[in-house]
Amino acid sequence: MKKRSLQTLGLAVIAAVGFTACDGLAKLVKNADKITYKVTPDPLEMIGDSVSVSISGTYPAKVFPKKATVTTIPVVKYNGGEKALKPVVLIGESVQGAGQKINNEKGGSFTYTSEKIAYVPEMKVATLELRVAGQVKKKVKDLPAKKVADGTIATSLLVKSDEKAIMAKDKFVKTIPRTATGEIFFQISQSTVRPAELNSPEMKVFEEFIKNGVAKNFAFKGISVSAYASPDGELDKNANLATDRAKETVKKCMEMASSKKEKFTAGEAKGFYTTVTTAEDWDGFKKAMEASSIPDKDIILRVLTMYPDGPTREKEIKNLSKTWVEVADKILPKLRRSVLTINADENSRTDAQIKALAAVSADSLSVEEILYAATLTTDINAKLDIYKKAEAKYGSDWRTSNNVGYIYLMQNKLNDAETHLKKADGLSPANPIVKNNLGVVARWKGDRKGAMDLYKAASSAGPEVTYNMGIIEIQNGNYGAAASDFGSADSFNSALAKLLNKNADGAMTTIDKAPEKDAASSLYLKAVIGARQGKADVMASNLKAAIQKDASFKQMAKDDAEFIKFRDNADFKTATN
Repeated sequence: MKKRSLQTLGLAVIAAVGFTACDGLAKLVKNADKITYKVTPDPLEMIGDSVSVSISGTYPAKVFPKKATVTTIPVVKYNGGEKALKPVVLIGESVQGAGQKINNEKGGSFTYTSEKIAYVPEMKVATLELRVAGQVKKKVKDLPAKKVADGTIATSLLVKSDEKAIMAKDKFVKTIPRTATGEIFFQISQSTVRPAELNSPEMKVFEEFIKNGVAKNFAFKGISVSAYASPDGELDKNANLATDRAKETVKKCMEMASSKKEKFTAGEAKGFYTTVTTAEDWDGFKKAMEASSIPDKDIILRVLTMYPDGPTREKEIKNLSKTWVEVADKILPKLRRSVLTINADENSRTDAQIKALAAVSADSLSVEEILYAATLTTDINAKLDIYKKAEAKYGSDWRTSNNVGYIYLMQNKLNDAETHLKKADGLSPANPIVKNNLGVVARWKGDRKGAMDLYKAASSAGPEVTYNMGIIEIQNGNYGAAASDFGSADSFNSALAKLLNKNADGAMTTIDKAPEKDAASSLYLKAVIGARQGKADVMASNLKAAIQKDASFKQMAKDDAEFIKFRDNADFKTATN
């Protein structure tokens, strides 16, 4: 009886061993180290707030059990936690069901791309391991967990929040061109200026312009006189008549200035008065005819077209005897004239005057002057005070509220900035400058989508907008778009975008040209570029310089997956220890 029991037990053990050998799981576990894996990227990389990987694996011949289902779970392990990615399921050639098939006789390969998982800061120092389990029916065997990659590169987090808000510009000009015109009419065949002509409304305006200009210290540039004779009569006589009318007009203008005791400082200077004469004012005649209601005006206008020379024109028009009388009465007197044009420059208040008034009497300044006043100081608080005064006085001008909001942005007072920028937006709803600035507020508050929508509405505001878009594209992981948005700008962010877009050489050229090239952050970026270029000397020298300027970069470098390949480098150790 006892002997029979021992025989039964022996048969059971033999059967169990035989079954294990038959299912192939033991052999799979034994040969686990012969399974090869390649992970892309390695180290892992955060792109657009998330991490994903591609894994390819190869099973050698006669390792993968024909009846087995092998489940591989990639797990990102980091200090304080881990995140499992979606599993990849492989099946033997005798298994029916979902999964990638692996041949036992020849072996086989598989490829896998994970879903995206949200990046957390602890993942900066991480590993990717594969947890593999083989199953045949209800029997399960775990393979040893295998580390296949390190992680996680998070270089995109270096992006600087240096968005470019836009200040609304003033339209202040230091010199304002001023002009006035007057007109004097003459009697037929006469060049004498009649006193009544000097008292006409037009000449009164002309005279008042000179008077006011003297009081306001205008810089008078000159007076031009165009004198005309009507196109009737002899050409030579008319030429002399036009010349005499010009001379008499200049003479009376000079008398008018001196009699009023206006200090026309340049009045006697050579070239101050310029004259142009027209012996036969056919152009004026044509214009006057077109505007008239003379019955035969169409015939007269055809005459002007048909006959280019003056005498023939005059003869043909005079042949219309009845019409000629009306022409001589209504048209020709308006052509016997001289036209005076005076040009001057009105000088605005000086910078010193504007600055002083902005401090004690801002209400006395125009909106352009007070906006200009803010540009005369580099003190940000003084600028804010001036713009607030501008907003109080000229609250309907969107620029005043926009500029208050701009200063608050510079002071990182987002709520205050948003309040004033929304006011500006209400005053000028489609204004691209205001939209850009509201986009900066939205991005700084974490609303990247809202910020991008605002930037798109602000596209015509200038290059600042595309620069701001570039920052968001870096955060979204669209590195090609970011590099394009920054264009030819030589800045830290532009260099970062090129590096992330796998253009390390371009990144180094850009950061070397950037105004902030000697900042600790820029030196650290150059160390990262050097690491990607495989240049240990460039990496180490820049890393050392960055840490000397800012010691916080020491620990950052120790944790940074960008430097994984250099952690045993002597110069790297020296810089970070």
